[in-house]
Amino acid sequence: MTTGSYLKKFYVRDYLYLTFGLMVYAFGLIGFIKPVGVVTGGLVGVGLTVEYATNGAIPVQYTYFGINVLLFLIALKILGFKFLAKTVYGVAVLTVLLSVASKIISKPIIEGEPLMSALIGAIMCGAGIGLVFNANGSTGGTDIIVAIVNKYKNMAFGRVMLMCDFVIITASYFVQHDFIRIIHGLIVMGVTTYTVDMVINGMRQSVQIFIISEKFEQIADAINAEMHRGCTLLDGMGWYSKKQSKVIMVMAKRTESLQMFRLIKAIDPQAFISQSVVRGVYGKGFDLLKN
Repeated sequence: MTTGSYLKKFYVRDYLYLTFGLMVYAFGLIGFIKPVGVVTGGLVGVGLTVEYATNGAIPVQYTYFGINVLLFLIALKILGFKFLAKTVYGVAVLTVLLSVASKIISKPIIEGEPLMSALIGAIMCGAGIGLVFNANGSTGGTDIIVAIVNKYKNMAFGRVMLMCDFVIITASYFVQHDFIRIIHGLIVMGVTTYTVDMVINGMRQSVQIFIISEKFEQIADAINAEMHRGCTLLDGMGWYSKKQSKVIMVMAKRTESLQMFRLIKAIDPQAFISQSVVRGVYGKGFDLLKN
């Protein structure tokens, strides 16, 4: 397979994931969150607030699309077309999907359970956004605002995003005058953020294990033979004892850590072991390096 065809394969797959993620997001928002009057973060949250304030006269997708167009014009000069090109597809497709979902779903899917409905919607929205991010896509909105702020101020992306979402959700009180819905909105924000993180990083969690033992050769051989994992020997020295020692470094799946601990203990019960969680381990036996 040539480099061009290889990259084209990833390009097509990214757009499939992106479209599917936007579909999941639109269904979760229109089917579960919107019917119970909860406001989410981002420009969709602004659109929901406007729709609630106008009693449905201005649907969420109109406000979402209109503000995004305005942000595109502002950011075009500041961020350049290369950044905006990655978000145009996401914004356009999500606008269409929100319109279609609003016409198809005419009544709440879950009636009489506002918090349960909001939580289900939050999980779906988080999963959808996670799929979009995994496909290197964007839904625009506050992503653009954060990118502009981050260009001039050295602030963490997540912190600015959290501030924007918090302001949007709490400001909806002036329209709804209902603290319970504000609390539900903040819960939705938390669940959505957690779900996004799980979709992006949850399946990639691996463990990094450092082993210090006088029986390092036996342990390394056993890890190779029984665990089918490679390991690396590092030179170390205990500063208190001033003795040279070998340190075994192993990368393994999180589910393999218990088996590895048992294997090490069977060989050397006195072995010193340090384990830490790592994310995004790429290479043979782990995740493929994506282009």
